[in-house]
Amino acid sequence: MRIVPARPGDLPQLLAFRTEAAGWLSRLGTDQWQFPYPAAKLLETVEDGTVFMVLDGSATAATVTVTPEAQAGLWTEQELSEPSMFINKLSVARTHAGRNIGGRLLDWAGDRACRAGATWLRLDAWTTNEDLQAYYLRQGFQHVRTVLDGGAINGGPRVSGWLAQRPTHPTDHGFADETPEPGRLDGG
Repeated sequence: MRIVPARPGDLPQLLAFRTEAAGWLSRLGTDQWQFPYPAAKLLETVEDGTVFMVLDGSATAATVTVTPEAQAGLWTEQELSEPSMFINKLSVARTHAGRNIGGRLLDWAGDRACRAGATWLRLDAWTTNEDLQAYYLRQGFQHVRTVLDGGAINGGPRVSGWLAQRPTHPTDHGFADETPEPGRLDGG
């Protein structure tokens, strides 16, 4: 499997990926991702070069966004002063579930963040999805706190404020990494 940057032409596939994940999450009994994500906002992150796709042959197996930008209102000024990369919108196609692709993708993101000079790989998970939170804890993340104040990107109240982090380090994630080298957080 190889990991590549998403391109603007991948937007319909990425939106379909999100719809598939929302349906699966609904069947599990969670309200996560039940409101559509703004296509223009997703396209903006694709054009910024922060959205990545895992390809298994011609099939897209997973996607994740890895960015040096934190969502407003979640992290403290002190935390934001620490070199960090943030992941969001991690999803694995149901056709590829159960193969630890998500765990390997988290390792890849931590490796990428390390190469960028980040100390922390951070995330904000759905506040009511305890199974997802437990998954991230099993993947080595430590819960920092839960933030409920504020609004969501798609309007409405904040729903993704369970904050967690883990230290970055080089890893052997097993993907053929076809992404450009990340920019250094320190500008170097």
